[in-house]
Amino acid sequence: MSERVDSPSAAGGDRSSSSSGLSRRGFLAASAITAAGTLAGCAGTGSGATARARSASIWETPETVEQRDGMPYRVFGATGERVSILGIGGYHIGVQPTVDEAVCIMRTAIDGGINFMDNAWEYNGGRSEEHMGAALADGYREKTFLMTKVCGRDAKTAMSNLEDSLRRLRTDVIDLWQFHECNYDNDPDWIFADDGAIHAAVKAKEQGKVRYIGFTGHKSPHIHLKMLAQDFEWDALQCPLNVMDGQYRSFARQVLPVAIARGLGVVGMKPLGGDGGIPRNGGVSVEECLRYSLSLNIPVTLSGMDTLAHLQENMAIVKRFTPLTVAERDALHARVRGVAGDGRLERFKSTNRFDSKTHRDQHGFT
Repeated sequence: MSERVDSPSAAGGDRSSSSSGLSRRGFLAASAITAAGTLAGCAGTGSGATARARSASIWETPETVEQRDGMPYRVFGATGERVSILGIGGYHIGVQPTVDEAVCIMRTAIDGGINFMDNAWEYNGGRSEEHMGAALADGYREKTFLMTKVCGRDAKTAMSNLEDSLRRLRTDVIDLWQFHECNYDNDPDWIFADDGAIHAAVKAKEQGKVRYIGFTGHKSPHIHLKMLAQDFEWDALQCPLNVMDGQYRSFARQVLPVAIARGLGVVGMKPLGGDGGIPRNGGVSVEECLRYSLSLNIPVTLSGMDTLAHLQENMAIVKRFTPLTVAERDALHARVRGVAGDGRLERFKSTNRFDSKTHRDQHGFT
């Protein structure tokens, strides 16, 4: 099973270095609440929780609200949207040798019940969005919940990214538009600056070009908390959630309880470690990895599927999915304890190996 390792990039992604002109929620308050969260569950409400708030137990596996072609669906946070619990990673769509092969994989996924589509402006220099756009023609767009990510950190560049994405994806509207790879401590400052990309997102939503707004990142929970501390009503976020995460720089412990309490649609990623390293070197199977992530209190988990065989294997696992029992969960935690605590199988948290070139260039890293 393969997942994204690194992504060649299209040029671009300007940014502003001015300080944020928007007020912020209390970051320290949010941090204190999330620090109390544990893998056994957390009842905290999170900073800035609204009427959307709900139980913050991370092990309260969401109910299946329907099935399509045997694929379970869950409600996507407070949006009310229904999404397949397995989403198809957009990066791998762009590495297919031909458009026809990419279209075959995507349409097989959609015909098999998957409706959550992941992508990003920078994936494979735009080829991932172009291939996905081809696959979504002929009525397939209407069957999907389409997400792509914006790389620009200032409003002008972000809006340019959006126009590129709309053209490549052959659509008039993006269901979920997320700020890509908030991996650096000053990314929230850039995005919420006076000329920051957040203003493009608000404008795009007002214009009907995007429906929901979120952010992603795979480096550090504290950067997610800083994004959550902004005075903004997020719809979604995306972060790594896997069997190793709970014991090293844990998004499940620190971020997930706040996101759940605020009613956000949480997109889990890297269930296999980003390069398949967790099942390959962690003493757990692909099915155990997917069952673990799917048992969390999140609506959807993304997995990179670069062949029809990988897609079909994952769909079969998900269609027979049952949540982990407490005993099974405890046994998995005990089994991976020796390799989970130092992050050796989650190097996307501690190295730039998994970071896109676009964002390394933005920050002056080679």
